[in-house]
Amino acid sequence: MMIQLRIAIVGVGAYESSRARGYLATIRKLKDLYSICAICDHSQRSLQEAGAQFHVACRYSSVEKMLSIEKPDVVFVLVPTDGQTVFALTAARQKCHLITEIPYALTLAFGDAIAETCQQNEVKWEIAENVWRWPNEQLKQKIVRKGLLGTITHARLWYKSGSYHGFNAMRMILDSEPKQVLGFAKQLDMQAYDSYGGQQESKIWWENGIIKFEDNVTCLYESSSASGKWGNHWEIEGTEGYLSGNELVRYSNQSSCPFEEIYDQVGGERVLAAIGVGQNTSDSDFDPILWENPFKQYGISAADDVAKASILYSLHRAVTTGVDLEYGQAHARRDMELWIALRESADLNNTWVDTPLTKPTDLEKRLRSEYTNHYGGDPVTDTADLLQTSFSRLSVMWSVAGWL
Repeated sequence: MMIQLRIAIVGVGAYESSRARGYLATIRKLKDLYSICAICDHSQRSLQEAGAQFHVACRYSSVEKMLSIEKPDVVFVLVPTDGQTVFALTAARQKCHLITEIPYALTLAFGDAIAETCQQNEVKWEIAENVWRWPNEQLKQKIVRKGLLGTITHARLWYKSGSYHGFNAMRMILDSEPKQVLGFAKQLDMQAYDSYGGQQESKIWWENGIIKFEDNVTCLYESSSASGKWGNHWEIEGTEGYLSGNELVRYSNQSSCPFEEIYDQVGGERVLAAIGVGQNTSDSDFDPILWENPFKQYGISAADDVAKASILYSLHRAVTTGVDLEYGQAHARRDMELWIALRESADLNNTWVDTPLTKPTDLEKRLRSEYTNHYGGDPVTDTADLLQTSFSRLSVMWSVAGWL
């Protein structure tokens, strides 16, 4: 019988379409794993809306009060990026297990402070990186592990926002560690546009880079200042074939094998049961490969909902059985570190930078300084003083580095 953990949510989103509301909906479906004991938000309107929508009676505007009264097993921090370290440290110091939204943290040092606090208090910390957990990405990982691409030679990545997501997809498919990064970056003048935070902007950043992985695998990366035809897109090439988007191509017979979705009826609803490749290709020269949805019985079907459930399951299993987290701070740190290393290379006149990084970069120092100036305190040393702060939707990452 599953142990049900009591989970509290910090940050419920301003809109019904907010990611926080999506997580609340997924948690409600995982009834044997979690019960939502409380929600917390500075906005009374958001609290009332989310509380009514998800039938949560215990609603708080103070996280300290919520932790003191409710004593949850798990705290899920879903506030904007700049607030995550503050609330994560607060919960971990009260011996609550943690899930936080991506990325690892605003700087590697902030994330390391959370990791150290969790270790000291003997609690688990999962980071909600979703991309590698999407069904299509899980299938790609299986395809590469089965050797259908032969020896991997290189990869290409185009990513527009939150490039740690793209680096995450690359690392998990390649199953290899990055060794060196070469980066290029430039801020450009742009016709006025509305930023993610709703402000008028006239500057935008362009990035380009090369990442050398183990086993002589190279990844070519670009984040363009224009949307481009690809949007977010990645390709993996090997000696026997390649993956482009959600398609496998084998050189042996030039066969193109698109991914195929398989659905079942669950509780009267059409639910994704599996994604495969090679099922209906009569001339394929390999055995079919299938990824099966482990959350089908819950009626969880959409790609990002499957990822959400996987994140929640990872922490639940780690807490209740003692196994390792599926992702955890080590993976999250490496994904964010790649982005920071790329910009460090650009700042050093495009010189190769080794990973892992051994000291804080100039960019991280600027991020920390901008954070302190903007919010009036440091999230690690002034945690309690920042608990009532209204954190901007648009992070200081944007003002310093042009990152979302």
